[in-house]
Amino acid sequence: MFIDHVRILAKAGDGGDGVVSWRREKFVPRGGPDGGDGGAGGDIILIVDPSTDNLRAYHYDPKLIAESGKNGAGGRKTGKSGKRVVGKVPPGTVVYRSNATHVQEAVELERSEQGVELEPIADLTEIGQEFVLCKGGEPGMGNWNFKTATNRTPVEHTLGTPGEQAIFYLELRRIADAGLVGFPNAGKSTLLGKLSHAKPKVAAYPFTTLQPVVGVVEFPGYRRCTIADIPGLIEGAHENRGLGHEFLRHITRCQMLLMVLDIAGSEGRDPISDLEILRKEIKEYDPELTKFPWKIIANKIDLPGAEENLAALQARFPKVDIFPISAENGLGFEDLLHMLNQDVSCRPQR
Repeated sequence: MFIDHVRILAKAGDGGDGVVSWRREKFVPRGGPDGGDGGAGGDIILIVDPSTDNLRAYHYDPKLIAESGKNGAGGRKTGKSGKRVVGKVPPGTVVYRSNATHVQEAVELERSEQGVELEPIADLTEIGQEFVLCKGGEPGMGNWNFKTATNRTPVEHTLGTPGEQAIFYLELRRIADAGLVGFPNAGKSTLLGKLSHAKPKVAAYPFTTLQPVVGVVEFPGYRRCTIADIPGLIEGAHENRGLGHEFLRHITRCQMLLMVLDIAGSEGRDPISDLEILRKEIKEYDPELTKFPWKIIANKIDLPGAEENLAALQARFPKVDIFPISAENGLGFEDLLHMLNQDVSCRPQR
């Protein structure tokens, strides 16, 4: 099961209390105060883990709860600090804080207008990056801390403070250099499988791809780029039709959008109309996405009617780069790969 968004409850540990105690030993009848401090509450930490590719673990157990610190003891003994809890998340996880007071109220982003507000507080993209989700409570101080020259028998002590607690919303946005965007059955999965080592499911029916798949394309000189196969969109995706938001969130990470069209109109669709709808859905979802560089991949160029539709497409979008290809047999891949190498690829970091 692929889970790319989830709400969780996080509760850091409370700080332990400081105590009031007196040193009472043989031959030391007035040993003075020796109440120890409490232990610190455990933090809740999120860490970006390269071996984690989705948020499935939090779907089954949507809570992170750290230990509280122990109370202090006599003999100036400090209480044991609570263990911190580390939650692993995949690269590209965005963290939101919710104003909800119960997990059931922390609904998805689309329902924010119903009174549940989500404030972005972290964007975790780097491997090994850590983020303190909830800070553990501060420990209380024992009465020995309050001894002074004029107050030899203090009874003052402080209690530990509560650990932070909140409802959070975690959203995964897959990180890729370029995103394949198109309608179902446009050939995105076949194209990704031919360009990279990815193994997306390919079949002759819509919505074969139900989760974003990222493939790596290798070039000479140790250069490479990553390409995401975004599940097929439908008209109205920006309104979350056909699980549109489940898919559209992943293209916000891409440097370039590659619009994949069935240029032959093999399923009775008009390629130009499809492209206009795709551009509209992207704009309605996030106007900033319209500023991303984009190019057109005219797939299925080997089928009847493709050449005529390609000419019409070139006339309609004369300033946009169009790459006529056949993902099935590799026709036209040379120009497409050259463009990806020049415009998208980079040397991998060591």
